[in-house]
Amino acid sequence: MTGVVGAILEAWDELRIHRLRVLLALIGVACAVTAITGISAAVTMFGQAMQEQTERMNGRDTTLAAWSMGMGGGGMTAAEADTIVDGIAERHQISYHSVQSSADLQVRGQGDGFIQWNVVDADSGIITRQDMEDGRWFVDADNERLAPVLVVNQAFLDAYADGAAAATHPTVVLEGETPVAATVIGEVPVQWTDEDPRALLLFDQAVRWFPDRITADGYQFWVPPELADQFAEVLPRDLAAAGLPFEVSPPFEEPFVIDRVLQYLVLGVGGFALLLGGLGLLNIALVTVRYRIREIGIRRSFGATSGRVFFGVLMESVVATTVAGVVGVVAAVAVIKNVPIDLIFGRPIDDLPGFPFDAALVGMACAVGIGALAGLIPAIYAVRIKVIDAIRY
Repeated sequence: MTGVVGAILEAWDELRIHRLRVLLALIGVACAVTAITGISAAVTMFGQAMQEQTERMNGRDTTLAAWSMGMGGGGMTAAEADTIVDGIAERHQISYHSVQSSADLQVRGQGDGFIQWNVVDADSGIITRQDMEDGRWFVDADNERLAPVLVVNQAFLDAYADGAAAATHPTVVLEGETPVAATVIGEVPVQWTDEDPRALLLFDQAVRWFPDRITADGYQFWVPPELADQFAEVLPRDLAAAGLPFEVSPPFEEPFVIDRVLQYLVLGVGGFALLLGGLGLLNIALVTVRYRIREIGIRRSFGATSGRVFFGVLMESVVATTVAGVVGVVAAVAVIKNVPIDLIFGRPIDDLPGFPFDAALVGMACAVGIGALAGLIPAIYAVRIKVIDAIRY
């Protein structure tokens, strides 16, 4: 152990002596390690962002979707069907589930305009990672309010609330047998450019005020990952037995698969830059060994073994690239931690992953590996030097 520490310290001293010669080569190695480590971490972050985007559309990664083309059940009402589904979810201890339905509602002053109505439960915000532009999402207590509350998009506010902010709680009148004033409590982000007015309404309130215009077309169940396959078999059986012949779609096995072509391309460029830095370091190490032939011969004459000489010369390159690797990994962490995620992905990542430890290990492994390769030929050359010839040099 003492010999290894001594060889490392000796290699560090030699690097300090020849620091100007190796500096440019190490800059290239550090930049390459930064690129390799950074792109590995960025791919992880990009994958999380794309998965969350998919979950906003289809629900969490272990969400089961139950849909029916018709209610069935001998004229069962939406409220009766929802009560049955709530009972099944409670019996199976499913913490989060939500109805997914539409409605045929009119807003006073709407005219011939189209409004996309979605009827949901408060749990839908958790299942679909619903984020808000302004105001808030539904909570369970909203079901007990005396008048409906709405969550809408900006197009709805512009068309029916004179562009008022959701935080000011503007009201609109929903037409029906008994017109009712509904209060806007939140604004959701637009899904695409020129999106039509969109409004979300709680199922319990919709059934209370507009029972003839609401159906329970489908449900989402967010189940534990380890029980997803089991629930995919049990739920349709229980729903059919209760008079609701819903078809249950299993969760997506892979919500989003990253296209590795771009990753491999960037890693290839980083590897090429790492190779160039290693070649520069190899050239400098060979020149340095030739200048130290006499020193090496004297050390051999005083009893230094071939292994000690080999290890000492090899460690000079390894120590140099290890230092460059540490600098490159630190730079990659600093860059990734300060990436403007909102500008790149359009919205923040809810479950932002930490800097992947394996990416740092890959960067350090590449740095140490290129150092070992760059120091191998000079080390072999130093060992093959004959003592008598070295002293004469």
